[in-house]
Amino acid sequence: MKIRSPKEPLLAAVQTAASVVPARSPKPVLTNIKFEAGPTGAVVSATDLEVGIRAAAEGVETLAAGAVLLPSARLVAILREAAPGTVFEIESDGSAVVVRAPRSEFRLPVEDPLEFPSVATFPEGPCFEVSAPLVRELVRRTVFATDNESSRYALGGVLLEISGSRVVAVGTDGRRLAKMEGPGQPQGGEVREGQPIVPARAMQMVERSLGAGDAPVHLTSDQHEILVRTGATTISARLVTGRFPRWRDVFPERPEAARVPMVAGPLLAAVRQAAIVTSEQSKGVDFAFEPGQLVLSGRSAESGESRIELPIDYAGSPVRIKLDPRFMSEFLRVLDGGAAITVEIADPQSACVCRTDDGYGYVIMPLAAD
Repeated sequence: MKIRSPKEPLLAAVQTAASVVPARSPKPVLTNIKFEAGPTGAVVSATDLEVGIRAAAEGVETLAAGAVLLPSARLVAILREAAPGTVFEIESDGSAVVVRAPRSEFRLPVEDPLEFPSVATFPEGPCFEVSAPLVRELVRRTVFATDNESSRYALGGVLLEISGSRVVAVGTDGRRLAKMEGPGQPQGGEVREGQPIVPARAMQMVERSLGAGDAPVHLTSDQHEILVRTGATTISARLVTGRFPRWRDVFPERPEAARVPMVAGPLLAAVRQAAIVTSEQSKGVDFAFEPGQLVLSGRSAESGESRIELPIDYAGSPVRIKLDPRFMSEFLRVLDGGAAITVEIADPQSACVCRTDDGYGYVIMPLAAD
């Protein structure tokens, strides 16, 4: 194999693939990336056996077709340290790889590319198309609510529901739940409806692969794997096994509940201030909804007390509920500061439900009152 390429597109493809490479692995071959060059272009791939990435390297000139395994960390370092615009040649004779630039040359050991696990390509056939801006929000607004430490493996992933022309993403750790939905459209025929649970890490990689581009994102899945194609990158991930909570039951129909319109930025600032005096043993913040104001108060034996008042448009009966300030802050941080939200509260024992007008819903279970 022999290729020639400017630094920038080559480094972009290699870094994309290297993001999935494990730092340590019982299979040393997985610390490499696979570079395949052919007459139609070059592809860099990597996998940790749970998540795989294939990234097309734009602008690569193939001088001799072939495949080679390269140590990802060293190759990234070589490319990154080169001056902008440097043109590299990478050549393999089967026993070693030479990475050559006008004033530098590196000779790297190689392993047999046949020993590297195959990384799935995006299949032909029907798929589901979602806009890149929506995918960013699907990830940002749900992944933070998952729990990779739970013995319930399903809580370590994001549930994706694809049905008709809608996609819904749901993340939960059992104490709070985040749901984001939006439009999509089938491409190439009827798409099989499903509810795959995608590892949170794979969802984050999908978001990173979008970059600043707005190319549409294509999804397809079967019983064991999901594939996501965005631009020149395809990400495949083994699905999480287990039973996901019946998330629709978590959003109660409560016509008697109070619905308070608020703005994300000021509420976030008030929550963060009230939480300053809380501790791990006394981490809750009291949210007291009173006519015309929300009073947030926190306290701990070692740090003292806080009282923060926030003007609100509320004229109902006083309602007090104790919430984990971290759960509320993480919800508010993924929104623009000026975003309008509706906070729904019923009583101290019932869930607090927050909604936006763009398909985002968030449920927080209350803490026991003092």
